[in-house]
Amino acid sequence: MPESALIAPGWDAVARQLSWAHDPAEIYVGDSPRGRWFPGGTLNVAANCLDRHLGERRDAVAVHWEGEPEDRRSITYGELHADVCRFATVLRSLGVRAGDRVVLQMGLIPEAVVAMLACARIGAVHAVMPSVLPPDALEARIADVAARMVITQDGAWRHGVILPLKARVDEAVAAVPGVEHTIVVRRTGMDIAWYEGDRWYHELTELAGPASEPAPSFPAEHPLCVAHLANRRGRPNPIVHGSGNFLAYLLALHGDSLRGRDRTFWFPSEIGWLACQSHGIYGPLVCGGTSVLFEGMLDTPSHDRVWQIVQRFGVEVLAATPSLIRHLRAWTDSPPRRQDLTSLELFVSAGEAIDEELAAWLRREVCRGGAEIVDAWGQTELGGVVAFNGGAPQVPDPGLDVVDGEGRSAPVGEEGELVLRHPWPGTCIASGSGDDPPARAFARFPGLYATGDRAVRRSDGTFGFLGRIDPIITVSGQLVSVTEVEDALLEHPFVARALVSERPDPHTNRAVVALVEPTDGAIDRDELAAELRSYVSGSLGGLSRPRTIVFTDGLPRSLPDQAVRRALGAMCTSRPAPGLLSTTAAELAALVTAAER
Repeated sequence: MPESALIAPGWDAVARQLSWAHDPAEIYVGDSPRGRWFPGGTLNVAANCLDRHLGERRDAVAVHWEGEPEDRRSITYGELHADVCRFATVLRSLGVRAGDRVVLQMGLIPEAVVAMLACARIGAVHAVMPSVLPPDALEARIADVAARMVITQDGAWRHGVILPLKARVDEAVAAVPGVEHTIVVRRTGMDIAWYEGDRWYHELTELAGPASEPAPSFPAEHPLCVAHLANRRGRPNPIVHGSGNFLAYLLALHGDSLRGRDRTFWFPSEIGWLACQSHGIYGPLVCGGTSVLFEGMLDTPSHDRVWQIVQRFGVEVLAATPSLIRHLRAWTDSPPRRQDLTSLELFVSAGEAIDEELAAWLRREVCRGGAEIVDAWGQTELGGVVAFNGGAPQVPDPGLDVVDGEGRSAPVGEEGELVLRHPWPGTCIASGSGDDPPARAFARFPGLYATGDRAVRRSDGTFGFLGRIDPIITVSGQLVSVTEVEDALLEHPFVARALVSERPDPHTNRAVVALVEPTDGAIDRDELAAELRSYVSGSLGGLSRPRTIVFTDGLPRSLPDQAVRRALGAMCTSRPAPGLLSTTAAELAALVTAAER
């Protein structure tokens, strides 16, 4: 059976909804673990997100934007199209060509959306970096993607203060050869240093004037963007997503499963995460919807900012991570009693597993007007959200299954690894380093895509999504592998066992914490803690260094590792943040019991 026959039915119908310069010869072909989507087809991503909607939706709002200081803009499809064409002219005038890499170190402002789409329009590849990245991490990523240009802003609002983005970019670019220009958006008006190659965004776009050149077309899997996974041994781990295949996936997901056609969609997130680019920008635009974008922190200036935005813009589909939902529940003035949320039709929980208690709070406090709640699963390597539990249709079916260690379907109720049996067009097309995530994912079980996530199939046919086999922590916008930190700690001769978790941190948002059982005869604990921090930092990078180390006299073998990690995180969160703590095996068992209630 040819591999093209293995795809789920429906992708051909999705492909026909896109605007192709040349129609694809086939939907999917390939004789390797990862085949090719839409071979022979050529299109332009920006044209599919903007130009093709101008006939009917030129005056419809494409983007509602709100800044943290409560400034606002509503941008129509016609206005966004004009801005993108103008900035595409700017990029070409500065020598950017198809295939060149452009780094965006920006907050979630309209100019960031324009820059992404302008890159797509001329075939350049954008890599959006989290705005919280420190200069050394930004330097590593700019070098890793071999950027020719960086686009940034003077500063970005966050929690009522200004992050000095231009200063961070200056420090990073000074150490990276190959960056020819830095384009700067004036956002805050703060004073900044100015160097050769720096250009003001507003001056360049004014000089460019209006532009209406036809959008060139590129092969269906022409690179669109670079995203980064968890660091591996202290180095960025980038992957590359394509164009036509990525758009087809988003059109199916947002147009059908997320009811995005003519709907207002909001996914509060950091633009540096691929999920925000997928579901906050490209997804709504490719199906002609309206995207809501918010620049800053959702507890600024008050805890009901989320509900104000939902009411103000009439948000119909709202997506959030369980972590954000927990914050909303914890904020005493957050339950939306004063806002009208009747516009909400669908609430999507995505990014991690949601527990029933949290879902019950959503039903009671947020969706009391009848909005449906669905639990979504996905991952960066697959473009974002892939599947849903609940009423959202699986269009087209990715062939989800749960398998045991031999790749056999696991019985109902038995935990295993989540796999995809059907090819998926949102799958990344390549890796930017020697590590190849798609090849690695297909190598574990022949013919299956192994996700690296744990899951269980329920008797009603839905899935329980249980989290990563190799969990990760987000620190200063970088993904840190819990397993790698634990492995590094265990390499020390005086460490018998080690488990790693996370706690909130005012500077890096999250911080790594470690529970360590020393060996008999270990050195002084202060000295050991210093050695462990130094070793982890040297091996994996400074953001992986445990901020808090908790020593214990024993880790009971009967306690599940994941339960101990949750208890460790709760312990370090509930106390002031010293560098060193101690606990006993008995105290640890009690903490685990309390945390699991």
